[in-house]
Amino acid sequence: MRIGYSFWGFLGAGVCDTPDGGRSHRRVLIDGLRRRGHDIVFLQPDRDRTEAGADLTGSYTFDDGLPEVDVLFLEWRWPIPGRNTTGCGAPGHTCDLHRQHQLLDHYTRCRIPSVVWDKDRRLPPEDPLRRAPGVVVCEAALHPSAGAVSLLFPVDDAVLDAADPAVLAALPRELPLVYVGNQYDRDTAFDTFFAPAAAHHTHLVAGKWTDTQAWPDVRFIGRVSFPDVARLHGGALATVLLVPDRYAAAGQMTQRLAEAVLAGCLPLTPTGVRGATRFTPARVHVADGTAVAARLVELASIVGTAEHTALLRQCLDRLNLFRVSRQLDVLDQVFTRGPRPAATSRS
Repeated sequence: MRIGYSFWGFLGAGVCDTPDGGRSHRRVLIDGLRRRGHDIVFLQPDRDRTEAGADLTGSYTFDDGLPEVDVLFLEWRWPIPGRNTTGCGAPGHTCDLHRQHQLLDHYTRCRIPSVVWDKDRRLPPEDPLRRAPGVVVCEAALHPSAGAVSLLFPVDDAVLDAADPAVLAALPRELPLVYVGNQYDRDTAFDTFFAPAAAHHTHLVAGKWTDTQAWPDVRFIGRVSFPDVARLHGGALATVLLVPDRYAAAGQMTQRLAEAVLAGCLPLTPTGVRGATRFTPARVHVADGTAVAARLVELASIVGTAEHTALLRQCLDRLNLFRVSRQLDVLDQVFTRGPRPAATSRS
């Protein structure tokens, strides 16, 4: 079928000064859909070309109109004051939200089946879109909202199959602790888990952190390029999987898990994340910052050993949950379920 795909971000490395966690998994999902015979047309602007100078039009199709499609697929956008809520042409305006409104108005009016992937858990529970005929909401959580479908951030099967824990364990790990990601709604988790450990271990924090006065001794280095994400994880012993409370309660893990593990960086996981044992082995679970600091000492003592290799193998095995083949199976079921006449519920 022909899928009209709406996303605000990049397929390639993009530019440094932008939030777009989808770069690690978006193309994995899209290329997987294409391998299963689907035709994809992108319905938001080609930011790879206009902002990053990367011309991907030889491989992908972009359309700023309202082309005929069999399914509308939206990576959900939400109002961001001063950015996409302002008038077109205003300083700093981005038109992602206006375009999303246009797409929904047109395609739902034409009764085109629509998939809303609420990757950031921003679609309100009471939003009528959740109960609209022909619309399926997906969330990247083990325990999605009532009526929603679990669609996790995909990991390429071939990349996962090729990952060798012995090779990863043998790499030099000069940095004990790293965090790559933006501040958004993570202050409490950062204050609880990362900052206390950072007081005792060499560390780096990369990403957009605009309010850091509470942590004067933490080393923030600002945003880094997308390729540098793998480099930072590849030289670090461990990271802490910091997620907002709304993610933790639903068992939603971000793309940082796969980015870290595939680079051999051990993912210390707060025990309060729902379903934590499905994401990572108990050996890397932590209850607070004191536990993080102690665990780093313990892990440093096994670097390069068979024990380190075995632990990385366990972490890689947990990534099977995110295989793109599994997520494509979910979407195949979503695409074929047909319009629903009324609201449904799911516990």
